Amino acid sequence: MNYILFAVPFFFLLIGLELLADRWRGISTYRLADAINSLSAGVLSTTSGLLTKALGLLTYSFAWQQWGQFELAADNLWVWLLAFVFYDFCYYWNHRLGHERNVLWAAHSVHHQSEEYNLSTALRQTSTGFLFGWIFYLPMALVGVPPLVFLSVSALNLLYQFWVHTRHVPKLGWLEWLFITPSNHRVHHAQNPLYMDRNYGGVFIVWDRLFGSFQEELDEEPVIFGVTTPLASWNPLWANLQFYTMLWRDAVRAEAWWDKLRIWFMRTGWRPADVAAKYPQAKPDLASFVKFEVPLSRGQKRYVALQFALYVVGGSYLLAVGAQAPLAALLLGWGWMAGGLYVLGTWLENRPWALWLEGARLALNLPCLWLAQQLGLLSAEGLAWGLLAAYSLVSGLALYLPRLGKSVVAV
Repeated sequence: MNYILFAVPFFFLLIGLELLADRWRGISTYRLADAINSLSAGVLSTTSGLLTKALGLLTYSFAWQQWGQFELAADNLWVWLLAFVFYDFCYYWNHRLGHERNVLWAAHSVHHQSEEYNLSTALRQTSTGFLFGWIFYLPMALVGVPPLVFLSVSALNLLYQFWVHTRHVPKLGWLEWLFITPSNHRVHHAQNPLYMDRNYGGVFIVWDRLFGSFQEELDEEPVIFGVTTPLASWNPLWANLQFYTMLWRDAVRAEAWWDKLRIWFMRTGWRPADVAAKYPQAKPDLASFVKFEVPLSRGQKRYVALQFALYVVGGSYLLAVGAQAPLAALLLGWGWMAGGLYVLGTWLENRPWALWLEGARLALNLPCLWLAQQLGLLSAEGLAWGLLAAYSLVSGLALYLPRLGKSVVAV
């Protein structure tokens, strides 16, 4: 069962309720561009996962079949409870090293780039975590946890983490000693020096208390969310590539071959001495911290929000049919998703070429639909053609007619 697919409507329902809580309390924890950027990263992540999840599943299944030490039955409740706790233990170390090693942080940093903290932040996930993440869960296979149980508890662990990404829930008393809560997870998303690299658990906070990585949220130290190397972009593709690009540039600039190799696996933030001296990186002063923002009109915001809704529907559809779709169809789906979200990112950043890219995106929807039908990703019924043609026409009119009117008036 695909728990994430069935949870999508509830995610958006709870986001809506959080927006109502914002209004009721007279505060603002959302900005449209930031929320769309977080959700874009999440949609891109789930779409990418259709192409990459096989790596982790195949290696896990192989290790379980070849080297599993115990025959644990999937119909035993105690096996599920053991697996749920064991998974969180492995997740703790995956998460902790994801903060402590350069190449692992390059993947995980996507989740921390938002300078807001709300339920949309929970859905902001990496598309490259598959590269090394599977390694940390092999101990479960060696013990003998069946793949079905492993996949299920991993989804449940991820679903639990959704609700803790909010500023509306205060400290929860004794629960703070056992579980990850909104309060101690707010600490995890902070860029304050006091809070950085703390509270790594997914469900249980006990691992942090045992291994010395716990930090309580303090009233006298308000959390400032984000990362110390700001993304300064609304582009989900760049969000996934930013830190890899920084590491690559430093590796190329380093004179010593040893530095070119080890930079990827050194502690996060480590740079070769010659590179750091020649290309220093300034860190923001949190006392004068200003969130990244690009001025947009109300009309621009509405247009992007409506266009993004198409990719939420498309991403959900791909999740629903991905297990049966051929590889070529999944590659097409990923390309359509990545290209479209990139264009919407340029729109949110008010790039001078965004208008032309948007026109190209709308025009390419029709050939993409034809290819999807040829590859069996969509049915060949005329309804899809009619809906997409109407959508493209209406979008094009909404996009270009106001500009055409301004040009006529100017003449």
